[in-house]
Amino acid sequence: MTFQQFAYHNVIRNSRVYAAFFLASSFSVMVFFVYTMLMFHPKIEDQFLRDIAFGGMLIAEIILIIFTLFFLFYSMSAFIQARSHEFGVLLNLGMQKQQLNRMIFIETMLLGLISVTVGIFFGFSFSKFFFMVIRELFLLDSLPLYLSWKPFALTIIVFVTLFVVISISSVVFIRKRDIIQLLRGYSNDEGPTSYKKWRAVLGFVLILTAYGLVIYSAFQMHIALSFVIVILAFWGTYYFYTDSILYLLQVIRKKKKLYWHPFRLIAFADASIKIRENAKMFFVVTIVSCIAFLSVGIVTSFTSFTTQFRELNPVSIFYSSDWDNPFEQQHVMKLTGELQREGLSYDLVKFHLKIQTSSSTRDPINIIKESEVNSLALALEIPFIDLQSGQALLVPNTKEDFGSVQVENEQTVLEESNIPIRIQGIYTKLIFPSLAIKNRSIIVSDEDYMLITEPLTGYGIKESSMTFYAFHVSEWLRTKDIGTDLDRIMNETVNATGTNPNPFYYVNPGLNYSIIRATFSLLLFTGLLVAAVLILAAGSFVYFKLYTDLERDKKQYDVLRRMGVTDQELVKIVNRQLIPQFFLPWGLAMIHSTFSFLFLQAFWVELAAVSIAKEMLLVLIAFTIIQLSYFYLIRWRYIAHILE
Repeated sequence: MTFQQFAYHNVIRNSRVYAAFFLASSFSVMVFFVYTMLMFHPKIEDQFLRDIAFGGMLIAEIILIIFTLFFLFYSMSAFIQARSHEFGVLLNLGMQKQQLNRMIFIETMLLGLISVTVGIFFGFSFSKFFFMVIRELFLLDSLPLYLSWKPFALTIIVFVTLFVVISISSVVFIRKRDIIQLLRGYSNDEGPTSYKKWRAVLGFVLILTAYGLVIYSAFQMHIALSFVIVILAFWGTYYFYTDSILYLLQVIRKKKKLYWHPFRLIAFADASIKIRENAKMFFVVTIVSCIAFLSVGIVTSFTSFTTQFRELNPVSIFYSSDWDNPFEQQHVMKLTGELQREGLSYDLVKFHLKIQTSSSTRDPINIIKESEVNSLALALEIPFIDLQSGQALLVPNTKEDFGSVQVENEQTVLEESNIPIRIQGIYTKLIFPSLAIKNRSIIVSDEDYMLITEPLTGYGIKESSMTFYAFHVSEWLRTKDIGTDLDRIMNETVNATGTNPNPFYYVNPGLNYSIIRATFSLLLFTGLLVAAVLILAAGSFVYFKLYTDLERDKKQYDVLRRMGVTDQELVKIVNRQLIPQFFLPWGLAMIHSTFSFLFLQAFWVELAAVSIAKEMLLVLIAFTIIQLSYFYLIRWRYIAHILE
């Protein structure tokens, strides 16, 4: 048997330990390769879409590289710990340190090359489905699968380099150990009470302070405090595992009624050892899980905004014209012509607004005709209005107006025409873009509208009017190429001056939505894949530790069997020992994420009056199901090995 064959058989023999490492590594390679395929896709010609795809994928790949490097480094240390006795035997039999280092290097590179090969294979197989999703998100005509050397080369270079770095650095763990230490293993000989009380208390104080600041920030919107909160939660979590939990277990030991129970005594005694030895692992799992929860939660919150976008912008295309706009007919004819060329059917409602002075506010107010609003309501399939003479409804500018504006039975007089009006309330639907309406607007009956004959004080008849053109297109997402010239003019002038100096206002929600939808959906898809890598890796950390200590645990359970513990009782003990290892870091990460989501909810309400509570609840439920599934899978295999 050659040295290379010996290393190969070592990998095969330890396949149970390497299984999670191989799966997580291959999945990371697959995700990285899929992202790279999109970055270099030759069919994405639109510069904006290319910037989104390239920028989003580049950030995701940097995150993957950094995390994968950390994951591989941690995994290799766990593997060397699991095989420390084996390495000690080999050195005792005469193997030189250089040969041992070479063997570890060959084994690691063998695993790495297989992971890269498998990851690229499944990544290329998955690319077609990925491109289908991206094509729908960006509303592209086609995004075919292509073959290029660039994605393959970049993926191979990056991950082979990572495995080389890990292979070289992993031998450091062996160089620092002599044969006796390797034969004894990496067990921690510290006592069960190896904690400091002040650090235990500090852990609780830091976490509770972070939670308090989150609640305070949610009400006061102090975003700058988020950096302080992250630091407090980070160190609080670390001290929680290294000291606070051990302190709590010590307190429980003093409660004999609680502690002196056959199964609890064994479970608590073993838990103190497991937590002491694996405190850093629990800390890492908590942080990684929390990052995964937050990444999915944040990008999922974007979808809440997109789902409410149509409700906030019911009119497919909107064009308003001031009295002195010389381009009105030209622009309207251009829009209708483009709609016809695209083969889009549409309903056009033209509004003639009159401007009067309201006696209650002493400000100009826009007057809208009831029949014109009902014409738009027919197209939009929203409630009709039935007003009597002297009655009016306030037109809401934003969604926030529904709860904040109180106008029931407000009395006013349109001063120029001397028409008394009683505002009954606020119209139940948004119908115009908020930036299109400069003044307060009300809907009046056709009879009252016809009585308005006098111009606004200080202006002529033409100057006291505006015209709105509301286009309703059932296939509104296909309007993204309509009026692009007008949209460019609006963006250039508004961005340059901060106001709208044009004698017209134009907005195409279909164009804006296509950009928002493509950006947020791509972020969601990217975030889900990255989170999947993080969750898989977080579970792998626990898996590594379980199988690192498997032989020691089997010996302990064998002793319990000889003492008369039945297999059913043994399973109960295993459950009480496994549950903290799986659900303690996950539970703390869930609590951290819940408080973070509270702040995120307050942020979205402040920014766009959008609620993300439903999406956040679904995210937490989804991750709970994933964790439970992973727990029962690992528990099934672990118990099977213990009972062998």
